[in-house]
Amino acid sequence: MNAKENLKKIIVKKPLKLDCGKTICDYPVAYETYGKLNEKKDNAILAFHALTGDQFVTGINPITNKAGWWSYLVGPSKAIDTNKFFVICANVIGGCMGSCGPLSIDPETKKIYGTNFPIITINDMVNAQYNLLEFFKIEKLYSILGGSMGGMQVLQFVANFPNKTKTAIPIACTASHSAQNIAFNELGRQSIMADTNWKEGDYSKLNLSPDKGLAVARMAAHITYLSKKGLQEKFGRKLQEKDNLNFSFDADFQIESYLRYQGSIFVDRFDANSYLYITRAMDYFDLVKQFNGNLSKAFEKTKTKFFIISFTSDWLYPTSENKEIVIALNSSGANVGFIEINSDKGHDSFLLDIPEFLKTIKNFLEANY
Repeated sequence: MNAKENLKKIIVKKPLKLDCGKTICDYPVAYETYGKLNEKKDNAILAFHALTGDQFVTGINPITNKAGWWSYLVGPSKAIDTNKFFVICANVIGGCMGSCGPLSIDPETKKIYGTNFPIITINDMVNAQYNLLEFFKIEKLYSILGGSMGGMQVLQFVANFPNKTKTAIPIACTASHSAQNIAFNELGRQSIMADTNWKEGDYSKLNLSPDKGLAVARMAAHITYLSKKGLQEKFGRKLQEKDNLNFSFDADFQIESYLRYQGSIFVDRFDANSYLYITRAMDYFDLVKQFNGNLSKAFEKTKTKFFIISFTSDWLYPTSENKEIVIALNSSGANVGFIEINSDKGHDSFLLDIPEFLKTIKNFLEANY
């Protein structure tokens, strides 16, 4: 935890009334920046991370020593060129990379919050991050973008602050979480809470960790990020370093070994309670309901230019759900472009080195700057 104390943070003094009815104040929002803010302060891009992301978009994450989650996209001379643009990314509240969350100290009890941390929403996350604009004295962002839960934050940001960004790029997302996605998230939460080390969320106080439950949650979620075709081509029914079946419950197949590995490395960098809180926020996300069943009303006050991106093999947030956003934007009279990018990599396509995706973002940002 010591390394986390050196993270860039702002302490927000202004009280934030959460959707659950509780209020937080004097809370940290951890962030990272890339590139330089120009004199006019009109080259800033706010990137929103997905469920298991953090503020370390590119370069090397100082906590995990791994490459940032959008290293393919963001950096000098890359699609989002940090020689030209000033990129800001915050760790969402509820997260575990320095922003206020379940690992924070409850000012009333002076103990780690655990599950006493208030339930948060995508709306709360966006309202907390808005304070970064005031901190950097940015009147208007050039662009906001994000994939998956990051895309939800993009939509919520424009709904909340219709004139605070020139352009917006929601990627592989939805305006309201589907029953299928709520079901997958619940499976993950139940696997964490069934771990005997979870201790009703108090594991941190007891120096325990529900690693097994969190690893299973990650394994289940990871399957949803891939595609059937991609899995078949990469793994098929290949056996793990052997010629015959073991006739046991060891990892006979390469796909089993791969999922176990994904689960094991995840528990080293992510907090189980944060996983509960953030998946809950995603499940509660329903921009349609926020605007009384009419999604177009969410965007009727904005002059923001939108560009929606989806992927052919994404069955978690399929093109049909992305198109619903396009239809709502068209109905509100907004300026909107749309592309469906051909990829067999599933939902994870937005995190990968897919040339058409990278080129699409680059062209849109350059054309509108």
